[in-house]
Amino acid sequence: MPNKKSAIKRVRQNEKRRIANKSKRSTMRSTIKKVRVALAESNVEALPELIRDAQKKLGKAAKTNLVKPNNARRRISRLMKAKNKVEAAAK
Repeated sequence: MPNKKSAIKRVRQNEKRRIANKSKRSTMRSTIKKVRVALAESNVEALPELIRDAQKKLGKAAKTNLVKPNNARRRISRLMKAKNKVEAAAK
């Protein structure tokens, strides 16, 4: 247990940030899962909106250092590649 006032405050801040990051990470992963489900079902109508939402969540996560920037770019790239593959197969 910390003894100094600043260390006690740090513990409070870290806990608050941990909870916020946990929530953001969870919503980011949920949106990615929704995209993957739509890809598996070949739901071409819902894909553009879901992809846009996933890109937004990944971009914000990278901006706030929740995930590394290259990690976010790689995930977006893979989702787009899969989307293009599904759209090409639908035509």
